This record gives sequence, C-alpha cells and structure tokens, in this order.
Amino acid sequence: MTGTADSPGTLVLAGTPIGAISDAPPRLAQELAVADVVAAEDTRRLKRLTQALGVSVGGRVVSYFEGNESARTPELVEALASGARVLLVTDAGMPSVSDPGYRLVAAAVERDVKVTAVPGPSAVLTALALSGLPVDRFCFEGFLPRKAGERMSRLKEVAGERRTLVYFEAPHRLDDTLAAMAEAFGADRRAAVCRELTKTYEEVRRGPLGELAEWAADGVRGEITVVVEGAPEKSADEVTPDELVRRVRVREEAGERRKEAIAAVAAEAGLPKREVFDAVVAAKNADRNAP
Repeated sequence: MTGTADSPGTLVLAGTPIGAISDAPPRLAQELAVADVVAAEDTRRLKRLTQALGVSVGGRVVSYFEGNESARTPELVEALASGARVLLVTDAGMPSVSDPGYRLVAAAVERDVKVTAVPGPSAVLTALALSGLPVDRFCFEGFLPRKAGERMSRLKEVAGERRTLVYFEAPHRLDDTLAAMAEAFGADRRAAVCRELTKTYEEVRRGPLGELAEWAADGVRGEITVVVEGAPEKSADEVTPDELVRRVRVREEAGERRKEAIAAVAAEAGLPKREVFDAVVAAKNADRNAP
C-alpha cells in the first residue's frame, strides 16, 4: 500500500470516456497502474477500458455499483484509512455525478482521507456547450422520476428557474419526458437533445420542446442528455396574481413553509412580500367561497 495507518491513503475519482476511448486523460492509465484498489461500477467494462488503453491494473479490483454501494463503502473506507490508494471509476464520466461515488466521498471526508480527481469527459458540460443555449448559469437536475405524476411535480418546481437546465434521460422515456417538459415549461421553450456524445452517431437536435417531443415520439436510441433554456425574465407587471399563487403553491408542495415561499416568490418577481401575501389570501378566500 502507498501509505500507513498513520498516513491515510487517497481516494481518486477518475473520469472515464463518455464515448471515444481516445478522450481518456493520460493520468487515467497511470492511476490504474498504481492504485492499490480499483473500485469499478462494472468490472467487465473496466477490463475493456484497460485493454483499450494498453494498461494492466496493478492492484485489487472490486465491484462498486448501486446495488452494493452501501455495503462496500465501509470496506473501502477502511482500506483508505489503512493507507491504500483507491481508484473509483464508473461506466462513463465522473464518479458520483448520477453514478456511484457520493457515499464513498462523504465517508472518506468524514475520516479525513484525502480525496482528489482525475478530470475527464463530462456529458453535462459537453451537452451544455453544444446546445447553443446560455451557459453562463446552469443547474444539473440529473434523472427525472419515472412516474408521470412525480416527474411533473419535479418539473413544475423549476418551471420558473432562470438558469439553463441539464437532464439525463433514458432513450425509452425521452418522448414522455419531452412532452411533460413542453407542458410544464411551455411548448415554445428552447431545448437541445444531445445523443451519443463523442460517439460515431453523435447527434444534437435543437428546437422548441413541442417540436422535440413530436420528433422523439418515433423512438430515439443511445445515451441522452437534454438541455433546456431557462425561464424568460418577466417584469413585475407581467406576473399576474394567479401566477404568484401558483409559484407559492409549487414551493409549498416542494416542502417550503408558506412564509418562506411567499418571500422567495416576491424576491423572484421583484414585488413587495405584502403583494404576494395578498394574492395568496385572495385565492384562499376564493376557494373557500366557491360553490
């Protein structure tokens, strides 16, 4: 091992190619050769990767995937605490970003173990850069829930988000997701569907969400990343009382207390909190008096 019990080891998060093997950073091969333990999401894919890179793994190889992540984390942390250099690789991209790794990083930090990374290709940043949409501010939303109701609730939570949104999605759910986005964000909201990034059949399809949903209805294959334009800025006089109430309710359904939700919506709309509060009270009274 590269360390001792008095000198804890190092956890290395290694980015792996999302498509073309030639995109692998040179340091990846070096780390694979010197690591005491290589924790891989799929050991078969790891074998294919090492063969393509022409490198032999110098240490022990263990599987580390969603199904055994909780059980295997303590074992890897103990190895780190004993001085091992543990390399974590997932099937593609950076570990812990919609992939196994977060639990191990958190546990290593808790034990004061050094955590570093071999930066590599990222589907999130690659799609964002290719989308043609604003890149100065963005947020990554990962995978949406599979159930339609939960998916719509999640989308409504960010319907007013001004930053560009980035999502991962499975190809067989893409048509339903784009249709839900068109409903939640508006069919005219611009978006880009990025498919098979850096691979032979790479494709970036750009257009309004409504049109993209129609295109995806025929079926789409490959690894998918969806980039969606943020909500347009609205001046205070464009935000109706009904819209203010809707925004407050969305935040309340997401778990915020009404007071905090009203304050957040007021700040977002550039309005006094009292105006938002009055709109909420008026809507509540209207609901109460409805036949």
